[in-house]
Amino acid sequence: MAILSIRNLTKRFGGLAANDDISFDVEEGALFAVIGPNGAGKTTLFNMISGFLQPSAGSVSFAGQDITDLPQHEIAARGLVRTYQLVQLFKDLTVAENVAAGFHRVTKGGVAAALFRPGWMREQERAIAARTDELLSFVGLDGLDAVPADKLPYGRQRLLEVARALAAQPKLLLLDEPAAGLNLQETAALADVIERVNAQGVTVVLVEHDMGLVMRVARRIAVIDFGRKIAEGTPEEIKTHPDVLAAYLGGVETV
Repeated sequence: MAILSIRNLTKRFGGLAANDDISFDVEEGALFAVIGPNGAGKTTLFNMISGFLQPSAGSVSFAGQDITDLPQHEIAARGLVRTYQLVQLFKDLTVAENVAAGFHRVTKGGVAAALFRPGWMREQERAIAARTDELLSFVGLDGLDAVPADKLPYGRQRLLEVARALAAQPKLLLLDEPAAGLNLQETAALADVIERVNAQGVTVVLVEHDMGLVMRVARRIAVIDFGRKIAEGTPEEIKTHPDVLAAYLGGVETV
């Protein structure tokens, strides 16, 4: 069963079509990748799926419901959570505080609760602290909870973003170029985290340039070029697809 369905999704900026009539389904529990050359329209596609941009045409369905016209916060509240191409942490907060901020979707509160701190709120805070520790351990950042986020090496900041996204208990996690700027060791650690996230039942869709990472983790891949989908299939099918080879260095096999 498809957890995400996009149909004829199109985004125009003036006379330029950044995405043109793109359709595909992502099955529940899948690990799906969207690839393509620079400027192909991958991030624009993510921005429409997550509600950051409204499409010019087409539709997005998540968990059987049309979310095309919903704002970002309502889409996130339904369980579709994303990270961004550029690291977007609360750099004045600690590692643990960044993760705790991700729980806002699944916790309750208010002015009265903050002032009077009833028992249920204190219990909620204890649960958040315990789960924060679990998530930091899960992504390999245990023992760093008190470190300011901006003091982490860049690769660990990427992992912190994943931990914060997991705090929102996503049903589907969109990762926008999570390996950007990472070295080989950091990319391998990221790949391990992505696979373990997916193994816990979270559907993962990633946009990525690192083909080593894509070919390791993805079980199905869609390829877009100049805003249009040119291929979809398994990693083995994509590696030998003539249109994909033409899009990457004019027919030389590079993926």
